[in-house]
Amino acid sequence: MTYHDLSRRQFLQTSAAAASLFVLPRFAIAQAGPSASRKLNLAFIGGGGIADVAFDGCLGENYVAICDVDDARAAKNCAKYPHAKRFKDYRVMFDKMHREIDAVIVSIPDHSHFAAAYLAMQLGKHVYVQKPLTHDIWQARTLRRAAAYYKVITQMGNQGHTTEGIRLVKEWYESGVLGEVREVHAWFDGPNFEKGPYFSIPSTFPAPTMAPPASLDWDLWLGPAKKRKFSAAYAPLTWRGWWDFGCGELGDWACHTLDAPFWSLDLDAPTRVSVINLEPIAEGFVCRSSHLKFEFPARGNKPPVALHWYDGGQHPAPPLDWDRTKKFPSSGMLMIGDKNTLMTGARPDTPRLLPDKLWEEFKLNLPAKTIPRIKGGPFQEWVRAIKNEGPLPGSHFEYSARLTEMSLVGVMAQRTNRDIEWDAVNMRVTNHNGLEQIVRQPARRGWDFGAEVWRT
Repeated sequence: MTYHDLSRRQFLQTSAAAASLFVLPRFAIAQAGPSASRKLNLAFIGGGGIADVAFDGCLGENYVAICDVDDARAAKNCAKYPHAKRFKDYRVMFDKMHREIDAVIVSIPDHSHFAAAYLAMQLGKHVYVQKPLTHDIWQARTLRRAAAYYKVITQMGNQGHTTEGIRLVKEWYESGVLGEVREVHAWFDGPNFEKGPYFSIPSTFPAPTMAPPASLDWDLWLGPAKKRKFSAAYAPLTWRGWWDFGCGELGDWACHTLDAPFWSLDLDAPTRVSVINLEPIAEGFVCRSSHLKFEFPARGNKPPVALHWYDGGQHPAPPLDWDRTKKFPSSGMLMIGDKNTLMTGARPDTPRLLPDKLWEEFKLNLPAKTIPRIKGGPFQEWVRAIKNEGPLPGSHFEYSARLTEMSLVGVMAQRTNRDIEWDAVNMRVTNHNGLEQIVRQPARRGWDFGAEVWRT
C-alpha cells in the first residue's frame, strides 16, 4: 500500500503507535541513549535550494534520508550523500524509517512546513524548520503546543537569533542605553520583481499553466494546498509571491529584521495592525509595497510600542541623528529610545548607535555581556541541545511561534488590505468577519493534521 492510498486515519494510528516508542527527551532511539559521542540520524525534508545550508550545518551527523518532491532539485545532495535513502513523500519516509530517525530538518515551501513538522513531532522526532515557522496562525499555535506535548527539541531557522549582534541589542537595551523604546521602524527593499529570484509577476492572472517537469511530483508539492494545475510562476522559486504558498516579504524577513526588537522589548502578538499605505497587484498575489503599523500594549513596566514595517521600496524618513552625507540603507531596523537610537541592517548582526560621534564614544565603554554566546550557528545549537550538550535553542517553538504569529497578523493585513484588530487570547479578528479561513487555512484531506494536541 502506498501513502497515496493510505487513509489519514490509518496514518494516525500508525504514527501514534510509533510515537509511543520514543520516550527519551532528547534521542529518539532509546537503545542508544543521550550520548554526546553518538551521531544523530538526520532526515532532510527538502533536498535542494535552502536545504544546502542544513546539509552544511550538520556535518558530522548521520544523514539517513533525503525527501524531496523534485528529483532534479535534490540530485546534488543525493549524489553527495549516497547512503541516505531517497523519498518523494515524507509520509512514506516516516512510515518506513521512523525507527531509524532521530531528528528532521524541514526546508520546503511555507505552506508545507506545518504538516511535515507536525508529523515528525508526533513520532517523537526533534525538528528544525526554516523560517517562517508556519503559513498561518493556527499552525504556529499548534506547533507551539506540540513541542511541549511531544517533548521534542525544536528550532526555527532564523539564524540571526544565534548571532553576537542580537545579543548586543538586548544587552544594550536592558542596561538602559536606549531608555524607554516606544517606536520601532523596520524596512526591507524587496520584493524585487525585476531582479528576482524569489518574486516574479506572471505574464497573466491567473498564472499560465503547463505540464510540470518530469522530475516533479506536482500533487505532492501542493501538499495541503487546494489542487490546481502546475505553473512555472509557482515553482520552484517564485511561490513566495502567492498567498496560497508563501507569506510575502513580511513573512519571509520579519523573522530576521524584527527578531531583535521582538526579543529585546519582550513583545508578543500585536493588538492591532493598520494599513498605512499598500500597493496591490492582483488578488491572491503579494502587494508591490506596503507600510504597516503594529501596535503592542504595555508589558509590565515596559511602555506600549508602535512598530512600523515598510517593504517594496517604502522606508521611514532618516532619523534626525542620521548623517545626511551618507546614503540611507535600503533595508534596516531602528529602535528609537528616549535616550538613544539603535540601528541594525536587515539582519540583527551589526547593531550600532546613532549618530556616528556617539557610536565611536560608546564603543570605548560597552555594557557587560550577560547573555551566553552561541558557537557554530543555529544547526549546531539545535544538535547540541538534542545531545544534552547545551541548553534549548534560542529560537525554539515557544519563542519562534510567537514571533511568527506577530508577522502573520501583519501578513493578514497585507492579504486583505484591511486594518486588523487581533484578539490573541481567542485567536480571532474582532473587526471583520470571514477571516477565519486565513487564521486557519483549510488543508486537503490527508494533510489535515494537528487536532490531537488541542484535545488536551
